[in-house]
Formats: sequence, C-alpha cells, structure tokens
Amino acid sequence: MKRITIIGTGNIGLSLAKGLVKKEFCAADQITLTRRNIKSLDQENQAGFVVTDNNLLAVEQADIVVLAILPQQLRKVLEEIAPVVKSSNQIFVSVVSGVSCVDIKEVLGQDVSVVRAMPNTAIAIGQSMTCIATDSSSSDDVKEVEVMFETVGSVVVINEDLMTSATALCACGIAFFLRAIRAASQGGVEIGFHAHDALKMAVQTAKGAADLLLQTQAHPESEIDKVTSPKGCTIAGLNEMEHNGFSSAFIKGVKLSAKKAGGLYNE
Repeated sequence: MKRITIIGTGNIGLSLAKGLVKKEFCAADQITLTRRNIKSLDQENQAGFVVTDNNLLAVEQADIVVLAILPQQLRKVLEEIAPVVKSSNQIFVSVVSGVSCVDIKEVLGQDVSVVRAMPNTAIAIGQSMTCIATDSSSSDDVKEVEVMFETVGSVVVINEDLMTSATALCACGIAFFLRAIRAASQGGVEIGFHAHDALKMAVQTAKGAADLLLQTQAHPESEIDKVTSPKGCTIAGLNEMEHNGFSSAFIKGVKLSAKKAGGLYNE
C-alpha cells in the first residue's frame, strides 16, 4: 500500500483524505496531513491520520505527494521540500490552479513525475468533477491518480493545455451553477413562494436536470424540447432569458475565469 502525504490540508486536501479512507483506497494511518497550525487537525489525528507541520519529513516518507496549497505559497514549499524528493519512485499531484507541470519540475527536477488535478468543492460530498493531466508522467502514474480521485467523484483525463479551461468550467463552475440556482429561487419568491420553499424547489429541480443528463446521456437541447410546447410558458421564459443575454453572459463568465486562472501563479 502506498503512503500518501497531503501538503496544505484545507477543504480539498481534507476531503480527498477522507474520501480515500471511506472508499478503502488506503487506511488513515497511511495518509500524512501537513499544516502550519496542526492544532486545527486534532480531529483528524484522533481519526487515525498522521498529522505534522514538518513538510520535509512528510515528503521523505511518501510515495504520493499531493500539493494542495495556494499558488502564491507553492514556490516556497517546493524549494523547502526539494532536497528530499526521490524522483525515481514518487508521484507529485498538484491541485494548484494555474501551475504547469514544467513550473513544478523547474524546482523539484526534470525527472519528477508530476500529475495535475483540478477538483471542485463538491469533493466535500464525494461529487467532484476532477480533471487530471500531465506532461510526461507514465500511464501507470496517471491511472493511479485517476483512481485516487474517483474516490471523491468523477474524473476526466485531459491534455494539460486545457487545465486552466477545466478550472473555469468545473472549479469556478460550481459558483456559476449555484448563482443560477439562487436566481431561480429569487424568481420563485417573486411569483409567490416563501424563500425556503423556493430554494428547495430550485435546488431539487437543478439536481433533477443534472441527473437527467447524467443518466440518459442526452443532450440538454433534446430534453429542453420535451418541455417546450408551441406558444407555451417554457419557451416564453427561455426566450426572455436569451433576449437578456443569459447564455451569452454565462459563456463570457466562463471565458474570463479561464483567462484569470491562467495567470494566478505568475501573479
């Protein structure tokens, strides 16, 4: 069984660790969690995870190292752990936005196996949409990372040049769809529902729409056609949204987020 170290144990790192144990990918005592303030990890320590503020020791003992820190913190951490990196038999998994495999290898060494992963916050309930990519890691290493993240949701393997786009569509996308649900609930209040009822109705309707596409593998427009009758209320509402730029605004938001995501590390 592989030993896993997660550096920077925030929401994503903790969710991944718990998902790996829950799906029996490994035991809690095979996972080391690092954080500057380890007092905040008392609960995880009691659950059997190894907890430390010593990144060097944690990396030295690991087969797989997950970098789950902010882009602004990355270079300092990489320079710290570089002396103990064993390039021949370690996999480094980066969930850091806007940082390429090449960026990491510039500090850790060109022979290091680096696989990028971009989950989203639904990882907390095991429903993440995670995209993974690499520049030159072996298919075995990529498969191992893929299996890891399948413990916390769905995984798609993509080309590395699409990772900033994946950040916008999947990671930022959570916020976009949440805002759409919020808007739907506000519309429900305007047409007569109490706020808590409107929100529950909007959330379940959105969940039903997503599950409908996942389970039937249908295109959204084919399902839309089933609920839009001639001169009906659905097509009237859809057209009003389009006249006010709904799809266009959504697309522009995704594109701008992708542009911003690509520059996070350099900033």
